[in-house]
Amino acid sequence: MRSFHVSSIGVAAVAALALPLAATTPVAASGSAPPPAAELAGSTQSLPLESLPGTDRAADGASQEGLAQREVRPFSLAGVVWDNADDELQGSAQIRTRSRADGTWSSWQDLETHNHDHAADPDTPEAARPLHGSTAPLWVGDSDAVEARVRPEGEPLPQGLRLDLVDPGADPAEEDAGEGTPETRAPDVLPALDQAATRAEAVEVAGTTAEPRPYTGKRPRIITRKGWGADEHMRESGFIYTKSVKVAFVHHTGTGNAYSCAQAPSVLRGIYRYHVKSNGWRDIGYNFAVDKCGNIYEGRAGGVAKAVMGAHTLGFNTNSMGIALLGTYNDTNPSTAALKAIEQLSAWKLGLYGVNPKGRSTLVSAGGNRYKKGSSVKLNAISGHRDGFATDCPGTRLYGRLGAVRVAAAHYQGRR
Repeated sequence: MRSFHVSSIGVAAVAALALPLAATTPVAASGSAPPPAAELAGSTQSLPLESLPGTDRAADGASQEGLAQREVRPFSLAGVVWDNADDELQGSAQIRTRSRADGTWSSWQDLETHNHDHAADPDTPEAARPLHGSTAPLWVGDSDAVEARVRPEGEPLPQGLRLDLVDPGADPAEEDAGEGTPETRAPDVLPALDQAATRAEAVEVAGTTAEPRPYTGKRPRIITRKGWGADEHMRESGFIYTKSVKVAFVHHTGTGNAYSCAQAPSVLRGIYRYHVKSNGWRDIGYNFAVDKCGNIYEGRAGGVAKAVMGAHTLGFNTNSMGIALLGTYNDTNPSTAALKAIEQLSAWKLGLYGVNPKGRSTLVSAGGNRYKKGSSVKLNAISGHRDGFATDCPGTRLYGRLGAVRVAAAHYQGRR
């Protein structure tokens, strides 16, 4: 929408993205989910894990739990889940899967077990839901058989271990397609804005009587929830907003890198279903996602320009946003396209709230393993997840690039 500033359609779009700044603390907005209806295609198989006979015992005498080779309904994403969200899996979890395409079995693949740091803040409405603990989910592609093993290390395994297998379902846009093919039809997107349109958007966010923001990054192209096929009947109705966006926390999803960019919407639908159906969250935890080709996706519902509270950085979900790069970046370098998308997205969203990407902001901890509840913590405006919580996320290779991301994001805002 490059002619946004002279278009009535553009004015309406800005109004739709405006922030209700009257909220100074997290508040639940009125419901805005569609009326109840049948969920779109997609499913979760939940298979209880059992003690594996004949396996070596851990040092504390506990035996492995797992699942013998089993044929199952088709799925593409998998993770281990347990009853209590406050419990951590101290040990290792691995799965191997059989491809539907050629019938071959994969090698054993590790699941990222320390996933407790992605969660709703304590004492929030979302934290009061019946939540479950889990590993990070792993994208395995179209599969029809699975084997799993979980081995404890020094601590008993959590109660109620099970393997959740997620079929993300087909893209509704493909099912309801008119003319064209999936390759030629454009997804539902919020188009990139020019500088004038972005400044108008920033004024709307700040309030009609406020001065225009002196530094704003152009809004990049964003694929909407409809564009990646989010089933809006799955999430909880209503939204929770905070006052501002002071910090952008960068994450990786830990789902592995064996996806094509054409599969990224399916990966997102799988993560969304896992977060809601397996973890018990109200919606997908991240505010935005980025794939390795640099496409940006709307995450948690509530308005891309608004200060929507997510469930991405335990203890620091208030006045922040979470940007998740699809994949695992402990040993893999993020692509140039993905880094550019994170830079442009951060420059735009932080700019709406007057934040310098090279600066620092103070957030108050809601409680976590790094900062106790009530602590005032000064953080980089673009921080890694590990800056707010003791975790490996967003992976060493991605975390090491955040200094350059801050400089580039400030440049996109017009700062020197």
